[in-house]
Amino acid sequence: MPRVTVRTALARDGARRRAVVAVCGVLTLAAMGSSPLAAQARGGRLALPSGVSELRDTVELFSSDRSALLRRWHVEYSPTRRDRLKTFYSDWRSRLRRVDFDKLSQEGRIDYVLLDHRLRAELARLDREQREAAEMAARVPFAPAITQFVESWRAFEKVDAPQAGRTLSRLALDVDSLTRGLRVRRTDSITRAERIVALRAIGWLSSLQGSLRDWHRFYGGYDPTFTWWTADPYRRANESMTRYARALREEIVGQREGQEEPIIGDPIGAAGLAEDLEAEMIAYTPADLIALAEREFAWIEGEQKKAARDMGFGDDWRAALEAVKQAYVPPGEQPELVRRLAREAVAFVTEKQLVTVPPLADEIWRMQMMPPRQQLVSPFFLGGEVIQIAYPTDSMAHDDKLMSLRGNNPYFSKATVHHELIPGHHLQGFMTQRYATHRSAFNTPFWTEGWALWWEMLLWDQGFATTPQERMGMLFWRSHRLARIIFSLKVHLGEMTPQQAIDMLVNRVGHERANAEAEVRRSFNGSYSPLYQAAYMLGGLQLRALHRELVGGGRMTNTVFHDTILQGGRIPIEMVRARLLGTPLTRDYRAQWKFITP
Repeated sequence: MPRVTVRTALARDGARRRAVVAVCGVLTLAAMGSSPLAAQARGGRLALPSGVSELRDTVELFSSDRSALLRRWHVEYSPTRRDRLKTFYSDWRSRLRRVDFDKLSQEGRIDYVLLDHRLRAELARLDREQREAAEMAARVPFAPAITQFVESWRAFEKVDAPQAGRTLSRLALDVDSLTRGLRVRRTDSITRAERIVALRAIGWLSSLQGSLRDWHRFYGGYDPTFTWWTADPYRRANESMTRYARALREEIVGQREGQEEPIIGDPIGAAGLAEDLEAEMIAYTPADLIALAEREFAWIEGEQKKAARDMGFGDDWRAALEAVKQAYVPPGEQPELVRRLAREAVAFVTEKQLVTVPPLADEIWRMQMMPPRQQLVSPFFLGGEVIQIAYPTDSMAHDDKLMSLRGNNPYFSKATVHHELIPGHHLQGFMTQRYATHRSAFNTPFWTEGWALWWEMLLWDQGFATTPQERMGMLFWRSHRLARIIFSLKVHLGEMTPQQAIDMLVNRVGHERANAEAEVRRSFNGSYSPLYQAAYMLGGLQLRALHRELVGGGRMTNTVFHDTILQGGRIPIEMVRARLLGTPLTRDYRAQWKFITP
């Protein structure tokens, strides 16, 4: 933001004078290659981050090259694509090893560690992809033929139209044979493992159909010989794959037409979780993290009983929660509630000097209403610069309307509006578009979701909730995120079913059953990575531990702590800590921070 813009804003709005001055300071220091942290800690109590990483351009080059490669090699589960990516990541590791690590600044060393970490994680993911493809091979045996069509096209090889027509005709016959085999099979003999693989295969099949369509459109109508030989075989092959996908859904997955997709998931097992925890720089086992969640749950249950007693319900926190749910605003009034809650949060963090809120960030956020279909998987807010509001519309069934009203009451919303807007995701996105943008290559939900969740905890500690109803609303979300840790890890370990996860959200957290089903469906049938839902609370707990260490220890202010985290970019919290503390890093650094207090 140019200085003249800041001065103009200051002249227009005297109430924001302190925030604008803070922003001026941040921008001036950034232009000088320093940081607000260095400016506010002249006492020398802490080694502070400063300067620009020497590897910034290197990381940006990696990201650009990777994106270009993925655009070229886009056929999912292709062995050729997988081999090309393995070569790419291995070559990049070799290039990185030639960097003189000892001559790098702390910012450069952080980028070195993170890039090497990313490369190793990508290689591990390719190995997992290969295992998944092997599991699906019997369900999609025709995939190599389609992959060959597309990759020959991308390699500018001349198409053999008669041979392509014969291949497509044979493919249609083979797929129809697979469909007939599914239709005569007894459904009571199907295992959950088969359902898991079948659901994954349906996604792959859809991708293959899209790739085949693109291949055929390139030649069809333009090359008359190609069209003559392939038009009808392509049509039959495409229709056969559509029928086959429907048969997989109905006979193996168990989803009939008009029904919601069963919540099946794709568990990665103990070995997969260990890989993913290492990739996220979490130095704990799943059992450690589940135990942590249970311990935090005990604290929440005690606080829920306190709030229930203050509301006149004794220790019956479920009755108190039900009263909170019934306090919803009438249909049509939710946007005004969101506006009020957003302004309240900005005023609170500004008055408490918890973080710098640039006036432009406060000016540009917007609202939109969430369509009913989307509310089936996202029954609450989604946010960022645009907050998406879940609330009843006239096309929803009456029971769904009541569920949406109850699940988005003012007390629940008080703990989620600031999560999505300011100081949560919107402020986060606003700042990361301006600072350390190259570190989007290392983006992790433990930083993204952990940041927004941390504010729920900090604002609780700062007295943001002033009534027992507001405390109950904030506690609901805390328990919701703790439940995510438990059911995410246990489902992937094979220790819990999706249905048991739904029951847990209803019985232990207090969810509406339909909302609980939407939450679990979103967690396991969507595009989220296995640890994504657990990352909210775990990332928040990491930031809580770091805050206690630095702000609680009197080594920096809240404003410095939060502003410097935002300026450091999207990186694992262990590297946030290394950046703030100047932790000694080695070329082969591995996660080691124990943020769980005894």
